[in-house]
Amino acid sequence: MGRIVAAFGIQGWVKLKTFTEAADGLADHDKWWVKSPEGWVEMKLEEFAARPAATVARLAGVMDRTGAERLRGSDVAVPREALGEPKEGSVFWFELVGMQVETVAGAGLGVVKEIFQTGENCVLVVANGRERMIPFVPLYVKALDREARRIVVEWEADFDA
Repeated sequence: MGRIVAAFGIQGWVKLKTFTEAADGLADHDKWWVKSPEGWVEMKLEEFAARPAATVARLAGVMDRTGAERLRGSDVAVPREALGEPKEGSVFWFELVGMQVETVAGAGLGVVKEIFQTGENCVLVVANGRERMIPFVPLYVKALDREARRIVVEWEADFDA
């Protein structure tokens, strides 16, 4: 659902890159699972702020910049059951990451590396030696199979975007 990218200030705050639709999507969850070098650790969210300059949080037990620096690069997750089910016709962004992407003609384009918002629509970053950015809109996305973890797109395999 996110990644800790840096320490923020001197009071133990961390700067986040969120993989949620809205920057404050993680704020709804009071307990996070943080992947430290020792493995996944449950941490209590104490404070959260989504500002134009940065999305930041303070986690219980992280008291200073040194503690926050130790978490740099750590992935952030919440239990799947805490999310409920997506609305009809919707999908959670994290479900898309790692899905295989192929053209309607069956040519493999790679896997979804990330997804981001650009104004009105989202964009899939598909990687396989090189990166392609494919708008996540019906014009291009023709099928999404959660079970098979596959997305079929109307896209030319040799098209550079």
